[in-house]
Amino acid sequence: MTTALAWFRRDLRLSDNPALCAALENHQNVIPVFIHAADEPVAWQPGAASRWWLHHSLVALDGQLQAQGSRLVIRSGRDSLECLRTLIAETGATQVYWNRQYEPQHIARDKAIKSSLRDALIEVDTFNAGLLYEPRSISKKDGGPFRVFTPFWKACLKTGLPVVDCLAPEQMPAVDSRIAGESVDTLDLLPTIPWDSDFPASWQPGETGAQEKLQAFIDGGVTDYEDNRNRPDYAGTSMLSPHLHFGEISPRQVVQTVSEFADRAVQPGVIANTEAFIRQIGWREFAHHLLYHYPHTSNRPLDTRFDKFPWRKDYADDLRAWQRGATGIPIVDAGMRELWHTGWMHNRVRMIVASLLVKNMLIPWQAGAAWFLDTLVDADLANNTLGWQWSAGCGADAAPWFRIFNPVTQAGKFDPHGHYIRRWVPEIAALPNKYLASPWTAPAEVLASCNLQLGRDYPAPRVDLKVSRATALERFQSIRNNPRTPPDPA
Repeated sequence: MTTALAWFRRDLRLSDNPALCAALENHQNVIPVFIHAADEPVAWQPGAASRWWLHHSLVALDGQLQAQGSRLVIRSGRDSLECLRTLIAETGATQVYWNRQYEPQHIARDKAIKSSLRDALIEVDTFNAGLLYEPRSISKKDGGPFRVFTPFWKACLKTGLPVVDCLAPEQMPAVDSRIAGESVDTLDLLPTIPWDSDFPASWQPGETGAQEKLQAFIDGGVTDYEDNRNRPDYAGTSMLSPHLHFGEISPRQVVQTVSEFADRAVQPGVIANTEAFIRQIGWREFAHHLLYHYPHTSNRPLDTRFDKFPWRKDYADDLRAWQRGATGIPIVDAGMRELWHTGWMHNRVRMIVASLLVKNMLIPWQAGAAWFLDTLVDADLANNTLGWQWSAGCGADAAPWFRIFNPVTQAGKFDPHGHYIRRWVPEIAALPNKYLASPWTAPAEVLASCNLQLGRDYPAPRVDLKVSRATALERFQSIRNNPRTPPDPA
């Protein structure tokens, strides 16, 4: 009777989990394992919001496993290899299965673990569970990586969209009671102060929550996705990003379910809307493709001219105001408050708040990326890096530097009735729509009629949008003609 370890990482689900399926197919005893190696050297440790999600996702996964007759064995230690070796010695396991991660330091760690275990005559099998395509499997005709999304996605579609071929097990072997595991509570993932009190109203971590979120999107938002996906005042997006990040649902499951819905639908426009949504899954793939091939971009620009960009040096007060939703720019403050209260922010608003930080405040994009990684429940290194470098104009397929979002114009276009701003910035809710996105333009009598005093009830703008735009463009001109150093793919 052979024993294997099924090592769960960011694949916290039972369905479409190829590592788990292979372990169950080839061994009589399969021990589900999660390792918390908080001291392992990685460039970006999980932030507070991610740790909150991880706690509850592990609780949900253990509940699923127990319903199948198994349980999750949790171990913590200095590093993952040490914990695996201990478990192998305790259980007599001859093989370890896991699903691959694609961040640069996780790749290096996993290579070292695989080599060490195989040297000890322990077999290792790994699988792709988190992406539609392996990052190394999609390339240009010359064999190099893509740096522009559209040709990348065309190359992906040419290979065909993958389908789910691994169902959840109906029953799993029991784990010997002598194999000890730690409680999720001992991992200290939850915050010590209850800043997360609003999270449960927005989220249900775990595979069940992921499937319910997908079904709700199909029942509601997907048929109008193209029209509503940029509207933060609508529930027009899938809200699946944290579930995808933690692997509670796979992109294959999402794409297949949405595609099957489109095949059955009779309403006009459904196919166009579902294709638009699947294209957004493609952007997630593109982010991982870029980080895999250009691993330095997690903290350095892909466009090397920006290594010389003259960012501000003394910006702590403005950064703090931005983080707290106190910039005096309502759509920006609404987004930052939504982030703090829910651990999430609408994607259109993410672009707006990022543009203000890097192009109007001239604060390095890395500072914004670090804040997002700490506060987003979907804090994914690849997506976060792509988004911030796109906004800063220094990444692949990036917005041109001279494209500086005007937050007042953006609010008028995507929150035309002010519902989003009024929800998150209630102190200015009484303002007429005409002035809601730019309170500083309201006449004194209008402010007085709303009992609103800028600087007292709501901050005056920390930047002049017109002046700061001109300053940003001047600084870009200072690096525009610098030579680009071609980045070497990893």
